Amino acid sequence: MRKQLKDIAIINPKCSLPEIFEYVDLESVIGTEMKNHRTEKKGSAPSRAQRLAQKGDIFFQTVRPYQQNNYYFDLDANNFVFSTGYAQICSKVNPKYLFTILQQSSFLDQVLENCTGTSYPAIAPSALSNLYLNVCVDPNEQNLIASYFQFLDTLIQATSKQLASLKQIKAASLQSMFPQKGETKPRVRFKGFEEEWMTEKLGSLFLERNESNIYGEMLSVTMNNGIIKAADNGRFDNSNKDKSHYKVVKIGDIAYNSMRMWQGASGCSPYDGIVSPAYTVIIPRNGINSLFFAYHFKTIETIKKFRLNSQGLTTDTWNLKYPAFSLIEVLYPSSLDEQQKIASYFLNLDRQITLQTRRLEKLKQIKAACLDKMFV
Repeated sequence: MRKQLKDIAIINPKCSLPEIFEYVDLESVIGTEMKNHRTEKKGSAPSRAQRLAQKGDIFFQTVRPYQQNNYYFDLDANNFVFSTGYAQICSKVNPKYLFTILQQSSFLDQVLENCTGTSYPAIAPSALSNLYLNVCVDPNEQNLIASYFQFLDTLIQATSKQLASLKQIKAASLQSMFPQKGETKPRVRFKGFEEEWMTEKLGSLFLERNESNIYGEMLSVTMNNGIIKAADNGRFDNSNKDKSHYKVVKIGDIAYNSMRMWQGASGCSPYDGIVSPAYTVIIPRNGINSLFFAYHFKTIETIKKFRLNSQGLTTDTWNLKYPAFSLIEVLYPSSLDEQQKIASYFLNLDRQITLQTRRLEKLKQIKAACLDKMFV
């Protein structure tokens, strides 16, 4: 049955705020999950703090609604206040069912068509209340649909938390498993390794590769995923483009973006291929595990050194070519076995992060497909 939202819900009911409450602003909800909130006093709270939540209320993002950060309030609490950047929707039907159908792309399309503004597009509550939804009238069917999508949301939230936890572990490990400023050995080590790390210039550890080739798989260097196939990054080979100066990369080489090295744009190549001449390619000398150094180059202390040695007037022109790179001193373990263990530890972490990222993307795709196909 086709109905306007105002026929099945009350929008922005009037309320009186408590003297002290937990405030939820537009940055507090990501997806369908509340990430944080903060304590505020009524007299000093932001003027946008107006929507006092009751269990079963839906908070629909009306400012930049394309972000789709909408929340179903299912807490046994009477002291949460949401920003006026959300519309507070008190449902007259199964609220979890209504929350589900409000996430349909067809409803979002209506919302976006009725938004005003450019930098911060928003839909007025009155316009939102006039939008149409196809609603099933059978309470049992509403409950089944709501339960299914709640299950999907639970899986998405759990996977998202696991992914965030893995990323936090990696960030913490990059600090604890490499020496910090003023230290000569890391705080956390594998059993059996105790000696101090050696200091050496990078030019003594890596040679520059300057071979060129017009053939080979096109590769790309990213800040988040290291070296990947260019096609996997949405970049495809253009056979008409002059590639006579493209640089050869072999498995185990490290390639880095000379203008983004100080941001972490580097990686150890798992492929043979070629890269743009804008990149620098370096070859590890004997006794060096290049994958270990690929992670070394992601640590805060090492990136600081890259930044200090990059040349240019602005961040848009900073450049770290091999001559300057080769003079940078770094600490590293003389034991190849320790290098390999550290590299393997981070490689395993990255594999888990990749698996959880793909799982999260798949779950979101399943949800989106079901929202499109399970409703009239």
